[in-house]
Amino acid sequence: MTKLSVNINKIATLRNARGGNVPNLLTVAKDIEEFGAQGITIHPRPDERHIRYADARDLKNIVTTEYNIEGNPNQKFIELVLAIKPTQVTLVPDAEDAITSNAGWDTIKHQDFLKEVIQTFKSNNIRTSIFVDPISTIIEHAAKTGTDRIELYTESYAHNYSLATTAEEKEAAIAPFTKAALTANSVGLGINAGHDLSLDNIRYFKENVPNLLEVSIGHALICEALYLGIDNVINMYLHKLK
Repeated sequence: MTKLSVNINKIATLRNARGGNVPNLLTVAKDIEEFGAQGITIHPRPDERHIRYADARDLKNIVTTEYNIEGNPNQKFIELVLAIKPTQVTLVPDAEDAITSNAGWDTIKHQDFLKEVIQTFKSNNIRTSIFVDPISTIIEHAAKTGTDRIELYTESYAHNYSLATTAEEKEAAIAPFTKAALTANSVGLGINAGHDLSLDNIRYFKENVPNLLEVSIGHALICEALYLGIDNVINMYLHKLK
């Protein structure tokens, strides 16, 4: 079964909107795990507009499943991850002013930098993953950095799948990701995925991406939970990921 890691950034956004502690981020994280999610993901940004660095530290004592911290590996982020030692760190090349992640790493151009950062994390027994577009050459060079996994950036799949009205159009939406997964399998990389995955498109993605280990879902899951309830939504995802 593909694991479900729930990104709780949007819970922090809602809390921060009123300046208090409602909803309580730590309580929500514990509840999400009790509802069946196999991981908690956070993506702290330098301006702390949703997840705060203090949240990242506090969650270390709360999360009992897999703890995944995403972010651009600047010095402050590296120091945070080394202090917390989560299960996994996912390296994302997002600009400081980015609303959300919008591109994967160029693992050719940044290979030396990624090697150095990844070695630092792996020497501290932290599993590493690199956020990448579904491009075979990029994935082949990702393997040369020493990373354990890649995370496929799935925005293009989600967009094209939402427009698809025929089986052929659905196949065209997933084709780059199936090919990317086969490349990752061939070079010994584990496969994660995330960005705009939802209840509408997750099953087809899972069925067509071989050896998909984990998906990280936040925005869509929280939006769906507004109508259906978070316990119910998590279990709907788990059913589709079996």
